[in-house]
Amino acid sequence: MTAHTTSLKVDDKVIDLPVKEGTIGPAVVDIGKLYAQTGMFTYDPGFTSTAACESKITYIDGDEGVLLYRGYPIEQLAEHGDFLESCYLLLYGELPTPTQKADFDYRVTRHTMVHEQMMRFFQGFRRDAHPMAVMVASVGAMSAFYHDSTDISDPYQRMVASMRMIAKMPTLAAMAFKYSIGQPFVYPKNDLDYTSNFLRMCFAVPCEEYKVNPVLSRALDRIFILHADHEQNASTSTVRLAGSSGANPFACIAAGIACLWGPAHGGANEAALQMLQEIGHVDNIPKYIAKAKDKNDPFRLMGFGHRVYKNYDPRAKIMQKTCHEVLNELGIKDDPLLDVAVELERIALSDPYFIEKKLYPNIDFYSGITLKAMGFPTDMFTVLFALARTVGWIGQWKEMIEDPGQRIGRPRQLYTGEPRREYTPMAQRR
Repeated sequence: MTAHTTSLKVDDKVIDLPVKEGTIGPAVVDIGKLYAQTGMFTYDPGFTSTAACESKITYIDGDEGVLLYRGYPIEQLAEHGDFLESCYLLLYGELPTPTQKADFDYRVTRHTMVHEQMMRFFQGFRRDAHPMAVMVASVGAMSAFYHDSTDISDPYQRMVASMRMIAKMPTLAAMAFKYSIGQPFVYPKNDLDYTSNFLRMCFAVPCEEYKVNPVLSRALDRIFILHADHEQNASTSTVRLAGSSGANPFACIAAGIACLWGPAHGGANEAALQMLQEIGHVDNIPKYIAKAKDKNDPFRLMGFGHRVYKNYDPRAKIMQKTCHEVLNELGIKDDPLLDVAVELERIALSDPYFIEKKLYPNIDFYSGITLKAMGFPTDMFTVLFALARTVGWIGQWKEMIEDPGQRIGRPRQLYTGEPRREYTPMAQRR
């Protein structure tokens, strides 16, 4: 990383601030000593112009529609690899050799079972509890069940905690799903791959054999790859901020899940499906398209455009193909919601209004349709997102813990409340 300086004039004083450049992407102005030199802070609501850390994991170029995991384009990873290969890459920085991949797969597979006492822990939830509420609680509770891997100063314990979370998250997610629909928990099977194992835990029942559909398994595996990491988003920043205090890794990931639960973040694919339900039928689409184009109408098309990607979301291209593969495999016909989705997709890719504003269908649009077709209810969508993003959170947490320059997070503020004033005794107040 190279560095030079830039000058900033504050009143009559000129100060020099270091400018740091990464391998790709915008340079950053280091303002670490700004307050000491000027007595001022910077003001950046949402931190959208602030680099809060240095990272080697994920790179996004929103203008060009680029997403790289450790330098590898997301398209190549999703097309040619599997989810656990991407997990290894995000954690260790390189693609695994065949021996490393086999060892990693083995270790993850042998960690998929959860402590049997967690079964009783689940019984404390109401049967109609939202699966994300269950996930926040159960992942946070892992620190009570696996307190032999909470010492963050021990590299071995950090590794064990990382493996446990990647391996057990599908089991906990499937348990949350089964609990919400009143079916018995299904234990993992070591002879299945990661995603096939998860599908079986979700959809198998004890009274009959369950055969995993390889097309669906591959599609869900792609969804996991596409959601594995996405740079310094709200939930990842939450994990880093929680971790900066020295909190144990299970608590940090639980904090990330809680943040992801927000509809502006992880709930976007659920919102896209709810929009399709509101439209209801293909015949209603013109009315809703007109509402979307009307600046004075509060209605917005969910699942179109992206805050970061000002071009086509690179994940959406893969997800579009995967979505149609799933629909074809399942032979779904006469589903009004999917008919609406297909027609909306056609309009968005051909209507000049959408093209000019670059309101392309994003990953949330396609993943919501795909997950619904697979049989997942909408309140499970964000749970699946959390399952996939766990490895990204762990990789980012691990990078932060191992950074010698890491400090506890402490954002500043612009105070606009009352200035100092004196306390008035009760008897004197009017």
